[in-house]
Amino acid sequence: MDRAERLHLGAQTFAALVVWQEGRLRKSAYRSFGIRGTARQDDFASLRQAIERHLGGEPATGQGEGPPDLLLVDGGRGQLNAALEALAALGLEEIPVVGLAKRAEEVFVPGRAEPLRLPASDPGLQLLQRLRDEAHRFALARHRRRRSREALASRLEEIPGIGPRRRQLLLRRHGSAAGVAAASEAELAATVGPVLAARLRSWFDRGGGREADCAAPTAAPGGSARIPRGTDRE
Repeated sequence: MDRAERLHLGAQTFAALVVWQEGRLRKSAYRSFGIRGTARQDDFASLRQAIERHLGGEPATGQGEGPPDLLLVDGGRGQLNAALEALAALGLEEIPVVGLAKRAEEVFVPGRAEPLRLPASDPGLQLLQRLRDEAHRFALARHRRRRSREALASRLEEIPGIGPRRRQLLLRRHGSAAGVAAASEAELAATVGPVLAARLRSWFDRGGGREADCAAPTAAPGGSARIPRGTDRE
């Protein structure tokens, strides 16, 4: 079972997807997709894009295991229809899909005029709710990691002698702001020279790079405290 959720936080719009397989959450298969183009401004278009990229064979998704037995989307009738359109575009109309609307915990099913209103004690509803909550938690964790990386990258320019050009050089050489923070003085010197390398290393050692800890462990409800990183697709 795959669960897709769109989350828009500030200037970022992305979709998060979690997977339930063989009676458990399969965290290694989690995915997040940075929504591209004008779809960022449209809830339904964002969801369509995420589903098409997830099931359409984009690298690092699907993992060659075939389509899900059920696709659960976040929302009501509109989101359900957007998911159906995406599946039709991919020629995957046979995949069952339902929508879970949080406000009244209603389950929207294709071909049914009224949503299902299951009792709170229903095991099926509880499973859908668990997946909904896990997708939201994963989306928030992904957002916090990215926000921390961007904040640290911007703060590098606070160091005298590190302007936009050198900042980009450091990020390209070391892969990320966290990579810059983890680099030794000798490694930094190979990029910006010994004087700036000593200045950078001193700044990090004094705690200036604390945002490099991009993701503090956050416990999932009733689950592990480890944040699954999955795969980010931009």
